[in-house]
Amino acid sequence: MKRHDFLAVAATAALFLCAAMPWTAHAAPQPGDHNGPAQTAAAADAPPAALTPVIPLPARVEPRTGQFVLDADTRLVARGTEATQVAHDLATRLQRSRGFAPRIEARARSNAVTLVLDAKAALADEAYALDIDTRGARITARTPAGLFYGAITLWQLASADGAQGPTTIAAQRIEDAPRFAWRGLMLDVARHFRSVDEVKALIDQMAVHKLNTLHWHLTDDQGWRIEIRRYPRLTQVGGCRIPAGAAGRNDDGTPRPYCGFYTQAQIRDVVAYAAQRHVTVVPEIDLPGHAQAAIAAYPQLGTTGQAPSVSPDWGIHTWLFNTDEATFAFLEDVLGEVIELFPSRYVHLGGDEAVKDQWQQSASVQARRAQLGLKDDMQLQGWFMGRLGRYLQAHGRRLLGWDEILEGGPPAEATVMSWRGTQGAIEAARTGHDVVLAPAPALYFDHVQSDGDDETPGRLPVMDLQSVYAFEPMPAELTAEQATHVLGAQANLWTEHLRTGERVQRAAFPRAAALAEVLWTPAARRDWNDFLPRLVPMLARYRDAGFAAADSAFAARIAVAPAGDGSARVTLANQSGFGTLRYTLDGSAPTPRAPAYTQPLALPVAGQTLRAAAFAGERALAAPRQIVLDAHGLRARASASLRPCKGGLTLRMEDDAPREGVRAVVTADVFDPCRVYEGADLDGVRTLAVRVGQLPFNFQLWRDLKQVVTRPATVPGGALEVRLDGCEGPVAATLPLAPARGSDALTVLEAPLPAHPGRHDLCLVFASGAYDPLWMIDEVALLP
Repeated sequence: MKRHDFLAVAATAALFLCAAMPWTAHAAPQPGDHNGPAQTAAAADAPPAALTPVIPLPARVEPRTGQFVLDADTRLVARGTEATQVAHDLATRLQRSRGFAPRIEARARSNAVTLVLDAKAALADEAYALDIDTRGARITARTPAGLFYGAITLWQLASADGAQGPTTIAAQRIEDAPRFAWRGLMLDVARHFRSVDEVKALIDQMAVHKLNTLHWHLTDDQGWRIEIRRYPRLTQVGGCRIPAGAAGRNDDGTPRPYCGFYTQAQIRDVVAYAAQRHVTVVPEIDLPGHAQAAIAAYPQLGTTGQAPSVSPDWGIHTWLFNTDEATFAFLEDVLGEVIELFPSRYVHLGGDEAVKDQWQQSASVQARRAQLGLKDDMQLQGWFMGRLGRYLQAHGRRLLGWDEILEGGPPAEATVMSWRGTQGAIEAARTGHDVVLAPAPALYFDHVQSDGDDETPGRLPVMDLQSVYAFEPMPAELTAEQATHVLGAQANLWTEHLRTGERVQRAAFPRAAALAEVLWTPAARRDWNDFLPRLVPMLARYRDAGFAAADSAFAARIAVAPAGDGSARVTLANQSGFGTLRYTLDGSAPTPRAPAYTQPLALPVAGQTLRAAAFAGERALAAPRQIVLDAHGLRARASASLRPCKGGLTLRMEDDAPREGVRAVVTADVFDPCRVYEGADLDGVRTLAVRVGQLPFNFQLWRDLKQVVTRPATVPGGALEVRLDGCEGPVAATLPLAPARGSDALTVLEAPLPAHPGRHDLCLVFASGAYDPLWMIDEVALLP
């Protein structure tokens, strides 16, 4: 059965909404309304977050009088295999969240949730209607997907209070359908491999948020992660790399491989698991670039005849598949096995960042271009993609590619995924191509979520929760006809800097919850201030599921500054401005009864520990953050709090040691690790302590390599120079790097600082004579 005909879903969903009678967020029933009794004035005034604490917010909600008590005596009424499967899923969710699983029956009764699958219902594929009154609830849908989403909505209503046992749900009628048909996440497992269980955990959360497409990035320069039986070396060789730096060697100096791939049985398992949750898995086999792992396995696929290593580096690589007939035979063999594993209508073939240096230097590739009568190598790539697109089309599939495929003339049936902003989507839609928006940086979830010192690794600038919620998928430049080509959008989880499953989960949610509402809920219904209270129960569900969602939007940010007379001025805030900040001064974790922060605190610098956290009523919104109020804490700044000198490619990067356990995370500019400590209060400061480390320069920057700044070493082994009042100012201190060169761990360097009363900017520059290793600053402390 075809579950996701995207164009049909989009058109039908639009018809479903447009055909409805005019309504507001809480419209009163019209005279003669037969769907239930008129609501009370109090119900009509209830905000969506109180009446319908659901994410994504449904398209239409009509409040009704009364409430439904869902308890252990409630029954789930379902007939037919598909409706019964949804009932079993709902019962399992209620068992976990409420502590009881309603029995499933086939006969109608009161005090029941009735699940009706009606193929003739006037609803879109993923739409549903949910009626709740004092006697029970009724979910109606035309397809299993719609029935599943209706059950998810009811479960969210039933679990909003986070308690066990019976619960009450406000009476209401919900008519719901998605705004967009493609609601997705992309997971990159080539850079860092994720286990089957970790992929399933992500799918579980996608289903809860009515996200329906997992784009699985399975191949790249750093790894080939899908078993292809006809070519076993793709995983035997291409599935392993030697990480750069200390992480890639054992204690005795021997290489320590990083490996991982999915067997075809595991692939089928994941695809089936996703299908049960109405998530389509779209595979990506990246070509003609991002092919280094494949060419490492089979060098004849490249243009040089040489076998590169599977890359330990991040960035833009130059290894491309050649254009020989044997290579197309190989790629068609690969796609043939991919098609057998993935029933998705779409197969993603990449097409991005395929720099043409090797093609330009290859006599055989240039001869092929001339034979085809193509004017340049971009047209050659268009021909390359078109040939494989025709193979997919002949097998009932459709090519999906990144927006670079527009440059060489995309195949007529190609769907374009726009990542370089939204311009690619606009151009594609105007020329009749379907499009999916996945623009950087707005929907690149490898970007950090805050500028906090405790933020996990990722790219900058910050892409916070509110910025995702504010994203508008429909480009305003498109006409109504062109807009029909916009299938939807997805967020991309690139994993260069997301080494662990926990970090992938933190990067994904709750930002994906915000995106889910953007893609499901009508634009006029979206309200950031209403979304935040509805997110509170969702945060609890993440914790209950053992899912490590980020709390960056709610985490307490503690700012401290000297106030004179041995005291400090402490201010508290959080990114979203939501919740009540509470604090303690004895090192204990704040509770809902701890003092509420209302104004800046004047506290003695006496070694006490301040801890703070945000609460919504009795519920904690984030883990506590803390600071020790002593001389070090007062004037120490972590790397995230230091300003980049120029601002090139700034990343939150993880140290490469230790191999296991917690590693330091620092903020640095790959092009120039110079940092500025702004407004340093140097009164009474006599010592400068800087914690530094070194990373392997594992960045493929292609033509941007010339932008990397190096400074000649002024002392043997190089030094960290501290300049006063600007990066061209006088050198106030020199800290030799020699003590840190032989260490994989971080090293504290100290130097005396001559008296410079008042406030000054301190510019910290590495004069090491080379850019590899990449020197980094973890913390700068000004000591008395």
